Amino acid sequence: MKKITLILFLLFVSLGFSQTVVINELDSDTTFEGNNIDNHEFVELLSETPNFSLDGYVLVFFNGSNSGNDSSYYTIDLDGYTTDVNGLFLIGNNSVSPIPNLIIPSNLIQNGADAVAIYLGDDTDFPEGTMATQTNLVDALVYDTSDADDVALMALLGVSTQYNEGSGNNTNSIQRFDDGLGNANSITYTSTTPTPRALNDGSGMVLNGVLISVVDAYFNEGDSFDVTFTTEQAVDSDLILDFTLNNEGFNTSDFTGNTQVTIPTGQNTITSTITLVDDTMDEGDEEFKVVLQTVPNNYVRLNNNIERRVVDNDFVVAAYGTPLNPTFGIVSSTQPDGYYNSIDGLSGAALEQALQDIIAEEGVVRAQTYSDIIDILEEADQNPENSNQVWLVYTEQGRAKLDYQTTSNNVGTWNREHTFPRSLAGYNSIDLDDFRDGKNTFWNTTADSLRHGNSDGHALRAADGPENSTRNNQHYGQYNGPTATAGSFKGDVARSVLYMQIRYNGLSVENGFPDVSGQMGDLATLLDWHRNDPPDDFEMNRNNVIYEWQINRNPFIDNPDLVEYIWGNQMGNVWNNPLSVDQFTAETIKVYPNPVKDKLYISGNKQQYNVSVFSAEGRVVLTQKVDNNSYLDLELASGLYMVTIETNGESITKKIVIE
Repeated sequence: MKKITLILFLLFVSLGFSQTVVINELDSDTTFEGNNIDNHEFVELLSETPNFSLDGYVLVFFNGSNSGNDSSYYTIDLDGYTTDVNGLFLIGNNSVSPIPNLIIPSNLIQNGADAVAIYLGDDTDFPEGTMATQTNLVDALVYDTSDADDVALMALLGVSTQYNEGSGNNTNSIQRFDDGLGNANSITYTSTTPTPRALNDGSGMVLNGVLISVVDAYFNEGDSFDVTFTTEQAVDSDLILDFTLNNEGFNTSDFTGNTQVTIPTGQNTITSTITLVDDTMDEGDEEFKVVLQTVPNNYVRLNNNIERRVVDNDFVVAAYGTPLNPTFGIVSSTQPDGYYNSIDGLSGAALEQALQDIIAEEGVVRAQTYSDIIDILEEADQNPENSNQVWLVYTEQGRAKLDYQTTSNNVGTWNREHTFPRSLAGYNSIDLDDFRDGKNTFWNTTADSLRHGNSDGHALRAADGPENSTRNNQHYGQYNGPTATAGSFKGDVARSVLYMQIRYNGLSVENGFPDVSGQMGDLATLLDWHRNDPPDDFEMNRNNVIYEWQINRNPFIDNPDLVEYIWGNQMGNVWNNPLSVDQFTAETIKVYPNPVKDKLYISGNKQQYNVSVFSAEGRVVLTQKVDNNSYLDLELASGLYMVTIETNGESITKKIVIE
């Protein structure tokens, strides 16, 4: 019996120190830019023999945190891949140099206490949340960044040591060393300076690195630029390099120039000049990607996938203005005939319920995914001055649509801002929110579908990344926007938040800064913002765009006076839809602010208007000609008045309140 046990033990030792593939190096927490973003993470595998096929192997990452429960969070099937002439195979971020054989997203590898393991098997054997196991295990490394040992994870993987890479934001990697003696002490691990695509002991073939350089980050259509390839050492025979520039919509029709170059024997650099085609089509800004194709075995690509921006000079300028320079009456509401008829003659709770019945009607109104919101905002918040940009709420500026935030680094990016914050409302994303499945794929939704507030286009805006973080979940009134801005967003966000109370059961807008789930403030601030920043053409256009996606509208953009009948100085009074004659409906006249103290502005798409003001008894108290986008001076007593605006034989009448 003892003899059999000894044989099994020796067999186990032999297998333990002769794996065909091992984890040779791990860098889970490296940051060189000082932004706490792990752009240089990698895992390096080593095969016992060079140019070894990795078919049949799978690499699995395990989460050792309490929430991770020592189970898998990411899996890579290695079928189709092969180690290099030194037996190495590198998996990492695009910023790692030399460029990895297989690219993974930044910030993917968790810092620890966690583990990475090689198995014989397939990625389907390890769906997300699979508990760590020794079944079919080839090699495993349990590691941390100055964290406590995860004893349970080590036991699951059958290892006795957890290796420390170093404290947070370190510049080390964990490297495997083998003294070749084949005993239990032969294998050691050390935290030291990273050596991706090189054997840890400095042995092996030294590969000649090829570096790609493109100097500028932005180019305009019609520009020419150089793509330069440089080797670390002069080449000993002509080196032919093939590269591509294609990336999504950018293709060979967008440029001219050679995409094959040759570095002559004895030299180490070559340049290709590329000229961008200046066409007349508005394709939007694009990005090309310099991708160097396969290089000979004795060379290695130091970098690759170099992206640069091409700015399209054929962008469209809209007929209407930005919120910073607003226009009125150019964009008409696309509401269907009779859309608001059911609210006529109602007041109080009945008015609110009738509005909700319209904008939350089951079987009509649609809910989109949170990822669809990116497409919605690119259209709804498009910068009127440049169709290749979105207009940013709060910071009042345009930003390229291509600069949508895709990593944890939000500087210079835009993202999705909830005007009614998630944490205050109590809604969040689900897995299906990750899909951008388009306008014609949607969820059924009702007034009770509060979760759909997470992706309601009327309550989300394109926002500057850092400014969105600054706002966080503050109530309006606590947050008043960046300093030195004009506040052109204030009425927009007020109407957005007020819409949410009517659209979803469980949400309300309150005075002050409540800390009750579902409540948001400050109502008094939002009413003031609404009155002093009336809906403009930009806001009407986004209302129309969102209607195409969700089949509902924000009624406070179409009928801003409704705000007063629900929350303001007309609260409790009966609502009647504004009067107008049929032939005058093509022009939308804006009369603001309302209520008004002294100056009443008139805006539309005619040059001049004849304005008459009537008292509540029907007596004319003021008549005056007013130029478009100008104002009427009011020196009248407080109260309710009717204003008739005439031009070219057509007229419209609106109610105003003078404070």
